[in-house]
Amino acid sequence: MKQIISTDGAPAAIGPYSQAVKVAAGTTVYCSGQIALDPESGELVGTTSKQQCHQVMANLQAVLKAAGAEFSNVVKTTIYLASMADFGAVNDAYGEFFDKQPPARATLAAKELPKGALLEIDAVAVV
Repeated sequence: MKQIISTDGAPAAIGPYSQAVKVAAGTTVYCSGQIALDPESGELVGTTSKQQCHQVMANLQAVLKAAGAEFSNVVKTTIYLASMADFGAVNDAYGEFFDKQPPARATLAAKELPKGALLEIDAVAVV
């Protein structure tokens, strides 16, 4: 059984995917990757990777909340960077949201990201 999660607090999907899917009797939430889109305008927010990371995390927070979760429930994230030169700045901004017991994580370089974003982050949470 799965439950599709959708919220106006994060940007609408720009393709054939859900913002998140809650499964296993409502205990696991798989959040689709978020880029730095403003949920209202649909425009990319920020010109630096740090600024974009803050918007990405706000979007993820909204999706998690809609699924009945929060950052403390996140067990795994994947960060996709348009440039590994942004690793330090993104790591600093990301760390503001996971200061205690951070989740497991992978960080990968991506040749291109949707809408020219500098980064994308997806998450898995257990509630």
